[in-house]
Amino acid sequence: MEQRRTDQPDRHGELAQFLRAMRGRLLPQDVGLPDVGRRRTPGLRRQEVAQLAAVSIDWYIRLEQGRVGMPGTGLLNALAEALRLSPAEHQHLHVIARGQAPVAPHVSLPVGASLRVLLDGMPLLPAYVVDFRLDILAHNNAAVALFGEDFGTGEAGNAARLLFLQPRVRDMQLDWAHVARETVGNLRATLARRPDDARLRELIAELRSNSAEFATWWDDHTVKQRAHGTKRIRHPVVGTLTVRYDTLATLQGAEHSLIVVTPADAAAEGCLRELMVNRARSLSGPDVHSITAQAHPDLTGGRERPGDVPRREPGPW
Repeated sequence: MEQRRTDQPDRHGELAQFLRAMRGRLLPQDVGLPDVGRRRTPGLRRQEVAQLAAVSIDWYIRLEQGRVGMPGTGLLNALAEALRLSPAEHQHLHVIARGQAPVAPHVSLPVGASLRVLLDGMPLLPAYVVDFRLDILAHNNAAVALFGEDFGTGEAGNAARLLFLQPRVRDMQLDWAHVARETVGNLRATLARRPDDARLRELIAELRSNSAEFATWWDDHTVKQRAHGTKRIRHPVVGTLTVRYDTLATLQGAEHSLIVVTPADAAAEGCLRELMVNRARSLSGPDVHSITAQAHPDLTGGRERPGDVPRREPGPW
């Protein structure tokens, strides 16, 4: 007789315990139900949870007893609403019941002040914040020194547009095909999560119409999640340097990512230092404001602040 592997998580047991704990913390009046009769244990009864979630009491009892297969996402969403779960608890319910988290609705949030401080705290490391459309939302001065004064503004406000539609950027990226194909795969994976986002679809349609390479790679259904890598950059001032890049996700629900470029060797470190020295000299005029992380005007209520440089979108440089 085959024995159950003890190193596998007991999802049914974990789910049952979680559901009992969640209903145990609620009172009938918390969910708009009358408090009828004495209760041997605190919290809602199983039949009350079933009533609130519009499921049968028999099914809910079997669910708590671990005698139900994988429940559907709709049923889990109904249970989450019935049990008044927080967003984190809602996600946890899906993970322990189905082994995967649901796609959360996108929340449009400004780049947080602490994240801008983090950008400013890396004066020698080019860094910028992007959203799921690869729009550049904020960046530091090191990013401008490496990628150019227009980085994050106007047509240079979206990383995918930069890579596919600006010849200067293409010439600058010595590993252009690798980085560009990675970007296509990233956008395809994002579209699967956000199929109803009109701006994302507009961006993809624009790139398919204006870039033969993008259209070809899009049609081969490449899927990639860009997390880290190494690439070579040919800069007009300091020459060729090899850098690494890492993508760090934030967890506040807005799908912002912090992309940081770091030198791959001592030569690249020297190049980045030289670029920052040159930029500091260029900003030494009397009307120059303090060096701070720049944020998209859409994220400051349309009001530019001293030192802000407008921008729109980022990408995988």
